[in-house]
Amino acid sequence: MKTAFYPGSFDPMTNGHLDVLVQALNVAEKVIVAIGVHPGKTPLFSFDERGELIVRSLTEVMPDAGGRVSVVSFDNLVVDAARGHGASLLIRGLRDGTDLDYEMQMAGMNNQMAPDIQTVFLPAGTASRPITATLVRQIAGMGGDVSAFVPKVVLDALLEKRNAARG
Repeated sequence: MKTAFYPGSFDPMTNGHLDVLVQALNVAEKVIVAIGVHPGKTPLFSFDERGELIVRSLTEVMPDAGGRVSVVSFDNLVVDAARGHGASLLIRGLRDGTDLDYEMQMAGMNNQMAPDIQTVFLPAGTASRPITATLVRQIAGMGGDVSAFVPKVVLDALLEKRNAARG
């Protein structure tokens, strides 16, 4: 059974992340969504919140896929975390040529450190290519409409956070 490791911050989960996750499920029998946790960064959503949003977002588009996806955290090298979870594939989403240049460098380095783990590049769909979690956070934080960029459950969670911040 092929297990894929899909790392990222997922803060928040975007339609681009979801697109790549669905594609990853076509490549591997099991996908581990790995949320990178960095002590120096303060995410908008906690690890638990991000995990729940990932699972709920996937369930909306692929109700039967839940048993094939798990969510974990990691704070070490991606290849070490992937190996620790028994993954043989490393999933990386590509939006454009800039992503490709960066990801090719990372894939080369990862291959030197872990030749047993194969990097798989999956292209983002046309509609999700401009989406980044950073831009979603910024737009949402300024009161903008991000409904075209995130799954409905994430939109609801963003609105709830904004309303809670207002008091």
